Amino acid sequence: MLPLTLLKAGENHPVLIELKNGDTYNGRLVSCNMFMNICLTDVICTSRDGDRFWKMPECYIRGNTIKYLRIPEEVIDLVPEQEEKELKAQFQRGGRGGGRGSGRYGRGRDDSGRGDNNRGGRGNYTGRGNNRGGNNRGGGGQRGGRAT
Repeated sequence: MLPLTLLKAGENHPVLIELKNGDTYNGRLVSCNMFMNICLTDVICTSRDGDRFWKMPECYIRGNTIKYLRIPEEVIDLVPEQEEKELKAQFQRGGRGGGRGSGRYGRGRDDSGRGDNNRGGRGNYTGRGNNRGGNNRGGGGQRGGRAT
């Protein structure tokens, strides 16, 4: 079980966060990102001494200032469901990278599959003379490029 998965499953649940400086924040977890930056609502902040309290409607906590988090036990039971939902979503959009699909216009290639006619690729090579390479641009040699 990954920590960020646990935090994502804990959204809309109460959490207690202690910072490295000793301050504690109690509130409802709204969101978190991959840097463990956290957004809370209905927050009560307690000073490190425990003698001062502040009530705030919302609060943003930078992830690298967090010492530890405390979440309810029921959130741990929600994690497998959350992971299953994420796996289904990944599978539907094509795996981890989201797929490289060709889209509406392909990947910028013409019928020959070698670049664009205006970009120094082979173009639609017909096999006649030195007219290889789109608009006489690109490298030399037999496979496309400048006519000599």
